[in-house]
Amino acid sequence: MTNSTLPSVVAITEGYVVPVSSPPIENGTVLIENGVIKAVGSDITIPDGATVVSAAGKWVLPGFIEAHGHVGIHEEANGAAGNDTNEMTNPNMAAARAIDAIDIEDEGFRDALSGGVTSVVVKPGSGNPIGGQTVAIKTWGGRTIDEQLISAAVSVKSALGENPKRVYGGKDKTPSTRMGVALIIRQAFEDARYYAAERAAAATKGEPFKKDLWLDTLTRVLDGELAWDQHTHRHDDIATAVRLADEFGYRLVVNHGTEAHKLADLLAARNIPVIFGPMFTSRSKVELKDRAIANLAAIAAAGVRVAITTDHPVVPINFLVHQASLAVKEGLPRQVALEALTVNPAAILGLDSRVGSLAAGLDGDVVIWSGDPLDVNSRAERVLIGGVPVYEWDAESHLGRTVERLSRFA
Repeated sequence: MTNSTLPSVVAITEGYVVPVSSPPIENGTVLIENGVIKAVGSDITIPDGATVVSAAGKWVLPGFIEAHGHVGIHEEANGAAGNDTNEMTNPNMAAARAIDAIDIEDEGFRDALSGGVTSVVVKPGSGNPIGGQTVAIKTWGGRTIDEQLISAAVSVKSALGENPKRVYGGKDKTPSTRMGVALIIRQAFEDARYYAAERAAAATKGEPFKKDLWLDTLTRVLDGELAWDQHTHRHDDIATAVRLADEFGYRLVVNHGTEAHKLADLLAARNIPVIFGPMFTSRSKVELKDRAIANLAAIAAAGVRVAITTDHPVVPINFLVHQASLAVKEGLPRQVALEALTVNPAAILGLDSRVGSLAAGLDGDVVIWSGDPLDVNSRAERVLIGGVPVYEWDAESHLGRTVERLSRFA
């Protein structure tokens, strides 16, 4: 494939179009102009000169969203040299930014395309109580991550439970217990409240004020600009996450939620979403004792908005859709499974003005599947990002082919 010629108007025609946010369309068309979806329907006028892509006999869906991944920041096959996931020199790394550590050449980006994943929220790891800022990017397009940005800062990653207490307990430093982990988070937000008050007072008086990158980031969480992505597995840690969110009033998103089914009614009542997974893992630590794919169906049934994660590279990112398939097998409604890959992660993380559905005004991120994507035998055959073909499956060679990276999505 090559993208030496970039079409300004693309019409994907004759497919079984599944917008996700609206009912499926037989013999449908998705019209994309200048990278943005112009129209979706069964009776769309195709402009003269448009590039027509036939999807006859195929399924057409929006690109999937990996809501919690480490692609590019924890690289494939590079060992310790490719792992920049955790800056474990300070329990509070709110000022650190995932975007500054992503290698665009990570093979995980190509894997993402083969699984129909066109957007990913890359997050720091769970070694710190406060790990740093996340970033939302497209999985292909430019020569730098900056050219693939959806949002430079989506949330702040935080962790409760075993990981941070193990990391710092091993250094004989605070935190070494769950009490200590919660203390670090609570004190950080108290400091941020005081910082915000001092900053406001200085502005009123017209006085200079020195910016603290750590506290400035946390004030953005308190102001609702950034979500609080809380790594938490066990039900007692989830309860602590809710307690802290109630205390400081920030927008909580439960990440992993292994035992979230035990508190699903509480989460639903507070409108707290869950990014669930990864599912293809063993019970490798005490927090995963009650791990079960069926837990996701129970969480969703309680009225909680859910998304699905591979936690790549814990599970390869191209297996995102297979996790959804197994969740359906274990009781998750099909429609909810598709929403958990598209509209839900977009809404949870504030990206729904750009991605998550096939609808007018959203980015032209479209995947043509050989059949129902929840059927394990189906394959992502063609992927377009911003209306540009970036990936296709070559049936003869049994290989996926990507376009050359160009400065296209700046």
